[in-house]
Amino acid sequence: MKQNNMLAMILAGGRGSRLHDLTNKVAKPAVSYGGKYRIIDFPLSNCANSGIDVVGVLTQYESILLNSYVAAGRRWGLDAKDSGVYVLPPREKADANLNVYRGTADAISQNIDFVDAYAPEHVLILSGDHIYKMNYAEMLAEHKAHNADATIAVIEVPKKEASRFGIMNTDEEGRILEFEEKPEKPKSNLASMGIYIFDWKLLRKMLVADMKDPDSNHDFGKDIIPQLLADDRKLQAYKFKGYWKDVGTIDSLWEANMDLITDNNDLNLNDPSWKIYTEDVTTLPQYLGPNASVKGAFVTQGCMVDGEVNHSVLFTSAKVGVGAKVIDSVLMPGVVVEEGAVVQRALVADNVKIGKDAVVGSADSENIELVAKRVKGVE
Repeated sequence: MKQNNMLAMILAGGRGSRLHDLTNKVAKPAVSYGGKYRIIDFPLSNCANSGIDVVGVLTQYESILLNSYVAAGRRWGLDAKDSGVYVLPPREKADANLNVYRGTADAISQNIDFVDAYAPEHVLILSGDHIYKMNYAEMLAEHKAHNADATIAVIEVPKKEASRFGIMNTDEEGRILEFEEKPEKPKSNLASMGIYIFDWKLLRKMLVADMKDPDSNHDFGKDIIPQLLADDRKLQAYKFKGYWKDVGTIDSLWEANMDLITDNNDLNLNDPSWKIYTEDVTTLPQYLGPNASVKGAFVTQGCMVDGEVNHSVLFTSAKVGVGAKVIDSVLMPGVVVEEGAVVQRALVADNVKIGKDAVVGSADSENIELVAKRVKGVE
């Protein structure tokens, strides 16, 4: 069923600075994940599967690859008549040379005319850098059932981690009474997922007022949501129960990949009822050589393995040479681990070469090692 009365806007303009070298030249939503996917595939596939046929993707930093990638709406079935994925870069200049979105709300404000052109009853605002599967049609149904002015998706997080998130405090019926941004002593563990449904007429009015406020941060969490609460508008929490991962750091991106090879994989990328669509790369099947040993691993098409791979994820066309060992690691597309090299508890960036007999990472390191440049081995 098409959700013609709801349009989606995906916020995909963040710097992703905590991913370090992975986002030096590539926008965070375009970072590779899960063997053959990009992070942006998840919100776009969710939109397609939820019957949302018009999606605006708001891009900003290092967006050349991301812009060309999302413009091919056919990947997600969003290329039919009256549907599409539209790239929306910033229009306003922060100075003489730089066009920017000043905040999450400003990103929508700069594109009010785009939304108005479709005259939706509701607007869905999404982050473009989370990994999860969600039916937005069900969230919209809850929004309507509660006659809410805005609905915010929340997920229960461990209480010891709640101070890292924006926390929603609700009554017994799920009405949001208070929003706390990264509180030192959180009153609940209902974390905002950065997924909002707004009635467009109300949101439009608030965005116009927000644009005129010189003291505003032009941000949903800091300005729009607090103002809705101050105005005693009805904000409803939508409790999400499935898999959700904010892959904002090297460790969390590694963990999200490792989750794919656990016994209880809640994400299930092979679910035919909720497909995650991506670019169809033409390449050969996996090849396991006579010396290969593969245990508890996720090995994608085009990979060539003639060494040991244990509890690891290998992306498209990764290569592991004879006598090499890849343990508890993620090899992104095109990585080459040469003969005798050892890679352990590491995330190796696209097309990086690990030289013969080189050693990267450590079994007892506290954090995952990011390998973003060639590692020389024995000459």
